Amino acid sequence: MRVTSRVERVERAGDRVHVRTDGVEIRLVVLSDGVLRIRAGFDGDFAEESYTLTTTAWPDRLDEFMADERTRVTPLPLDVEDLGELVRVTGGGLRVDIDKDPFRIRVHDDEGALLHSDVVGLGYREDSNGRRIHSSEISRDDAFYGFGETTGPLNKAQKLITMSPKDALGYDARETDPLYKHIPFCLKMNRTSRKAVGYFYHNTYDCDLDLGRERSNYWPPHSRYRADGGDIDLFLIAGPAIRDVVRRYTALTGRPPLLPKYALGYLASSMYYSELDADSDRAITDFIDIARAEDIPVDGFQLSSGYTTQQTEAGPKRCVFTWNERRFPSPEGFFASMAERGITVSPNVKPGVLDVHPRLDEFAEADVFVTRSADAVATAGAGPAAGAWWGGPGRFVDFTKPDARAAWQRWLTEAVLDKGTTSVWNDNCEYDGIIDTDSGVDFDGAGATVARLRNVMSNLMCRVTRDGIAATNPSARPYIVCRSGHAGIQRYAQSWAGDNSTSWESLRHNIATILGMGLSGFPHHGCDIGGFHGPAPEPELLVRWVQHGIFQPRFSIHSVNSDNTVTEPWMYPDHTHHVRDAIKLRYRLFPYLYSLAARASATGWPIMEALVSAFQDDPGVDDSAEEFMLGDALLVATVLTPGARTRSVRLPAGEVFYDAWTRQRHQGGQVVEVPVDLGSIPLFLRGGGIVPVAENQLRSLTHDEVTDLRLICVPDRDGRFTLYEDDGLTRAHEDGAFRETEIRMTAGEQVRLELTRRGEHRSTVRRLLFDVVRPGQCPHRVDLDGRRLPQFLHRARFDEAEAGWYYDIALGSALVKTPDHGGDLVATISFEPVDMIGM
Repeated sequence: MRVTSRVERVERAGDRVHVRTDGVEIRLVVLSDGVLRIRAGFDGDFAEESYTLTTTAWPDRLDEFMADERTRVTPLPLDVEDLGELVRVTGGGLRVDIDKDPFRIRVHDDEGALLHSDVVGLGYREDSNGRRIHSSEISRDDAFYGFGETTGPLNKAQKLITMSPKDALGYDARETDPLYKHIPFCLKMNRTSRKAVGYFYHNTYDCDLDLGRERSNYWPPHSRYRADGGDIDLFLIAGPAIRDVVRRYTALTGRPPLLPKYALGYLASSMYYSELDADSDRAITDFIDIARAEDIPVDGFQLSSGYTTQQTEAGPKRCVFTWNERRFPSPEGFFASMAERGITVSPNVKPGVLDVHPRLDEFAEADVFVTRSADAVATAGAGPAAGAWWGGPGRFVDFTKPDARAAWQRWLTEAVLDKGTTSVWNDNCEYDGIIDTDSGVDFDGAGATVARLRNVMSNLMCRVTRDGIAATNPSARPYIVCRSGHAGIQRYAQSWAGDNSTSWESLRHNIATILGMGLSGFPHHGCDIGGFHGPAPEPELLVRWVQHGIFQPRFSIHSVNSDNTVTEPWMYPDHTHHVRDAIKLRYRLFPYLYSLAARASATGWPIMEALVSAFQDDPGVDDSAEEFMLGDALLVATVLTPGARTRSVRLPAGEVFYDAWTRQRHQGGQVVEVPVDLGSIPLFLRGGGIVPVAENQLRSLTHDEVTDLRLICVPDRDGRFTLYEDDGLTRAHEDGAFRETEIRMTAGEQVRLELTRRGEHRSTVRRLLFDVVRPGQCPHRVDLDGRRLPQFLHRARFDEAEAGWYYDIALGSALVKTPDHGGDLVATISFEPVDMIGM
């Protein structure tokens, strides 16, 4: 066992500091403002070969492969001072104290607050099993968030988190560990100082993190990161805000592309359709036609893998890159008919190849598989590694091999993309069926074990998919869905929390899972609505799950019900109107959601955000996981328990909120009780918030355009929002074909709304309606660009007018309408008191 206990010498090497200890050499570099890299080189070579990092300050063996995904920066300058018992390193807004004997590293921010301290004697170790361990001091005041995709509470203090992705069918949303992702990143927030710091362990091996669950009287309270191999390669990321940490973390690992607009629509799916004996294509187009007849918007269909079922010597089996001709006699015709309906189909593609696959010889000849370990070669000879796969034993594609990536892209293009789609659903990418984790992978020529790199296979598979779509249809925005992923998967795919179970517990506890992903730099996440595995959801559960699900970044109703039912929006006719109303609300919110997606692409920030991140100064929301913010302006508190007649909501302190439906005003810091029925979707507008919504009905984000836009403005304080628009389908926005409308709201007796436009894209919006929330106070006048607008006292006259204003006393809003000619404009709504009698 290796233990690091004292410093032997500290050397400055240009913009780096090398700390030579009695256990392991440690190197420090300040990558950028607030980002410190601490690397303990257990393997001794300090090799730089990362599929993960998009920002580096050093040469990397994979720079050519990463190409334009990677940015090289210059490390920040350091001051190094030997103070006798310690060496002090400062730079990038951080102060690093290296205690010599006993050894530890402590990091402070520029205000002197302690962000991190190693545990003396436990800091950097290698145990007898070769696992590398890093231990950090914590306090009882520390809360922990992030960790990618996990179950249980949002705050993981005193929890043990395992990151060893599994195909976790029907998991328990409170207890199952691990799930599908490997994202060794977390946020620590001290509840007293309210400051956050991020820990990103740049390592692809399976690992676990103990957040104070284990206790020993011989050591101070501490957390522990333990990986099966590799270096302790820690990027310590200063805040102080949680959003600061997330922004800096995603600068390291990448930010999401702007997805096509239909990715924010209703994405239909069910295993049922692709498992029919025949004519699955017709059944799916019928489903879309029924949705249209039921007036339920829909934009996508996630095609399950049953389309690949072939009759083999072992019976019917799913065989990647094949089509079942009874179910889909003409894939090209199917994709064309769906496109005519405005539906993007995302076919399921898997990286495993069954031993009974009809094309096995072709794949084997291309030499694309993970190979046997040295021990297996000694007994069975060279060849592909075998593993458990869906349907029997199989082999697994090695996406770390350049030739395998090229072959996969070719097969994907021929079998899927050329049939007529620009979207792919990559599934079952966890590689947990390979029992012999010493099996070999290429690692772009360097060679390694699958234990080291299985967790990045899904990222690489998604990259190949992206490149294949770009080569086939260069102008289209790729849309990729992937179930698993390592840090950085946000660069390629939308995702969801896999095969959840049908229960009220899953509805409630999946929320924390999505919020944790958002705090881990992955904003485009969701969970199967209605539950994937189990009996059909009861009517009330289905309604409540849809009412919640419409706020998830990925909204998909998907099932494989154990009672042979199919979860569909209209499965309970007496309740369909509630489901329809909820889905229509999501489509009304599209301008807001799409703008938040653009913000996420620029900053890495969540779309669906935990209250602790949005209101970090309020200790009352540290553990809140059943309410969340959608952007900065909407607090969502949907009903999550059966038979509810009220919904209790603790509103964040220091804020003002309005019930979105009644416009009742509430001061933050208190619990409000909202009466609910089965149709209720409790929402709160935040003071200072601006929410753009579509006024015209959208049945398809692919075909329909927003022509009438309502801007809900809550002028209890100043606010701003950036409305983002582009064509939503092509990559023209990358060349400047987009429009941003900066909306600035100045509060007071005169509310000023200033719209400033920039960008080349021509907006589809033709009419604007300002909805200015001010219950009980009618404006005195309204000016638009200095011109007085007429007031209407009769609602029908107002509705007929091209421009003017009306005070809706029941709604508590001043409504101002005007044609939108595409230029800048300023609206001034005067709520100044007027004494008519005195006048």
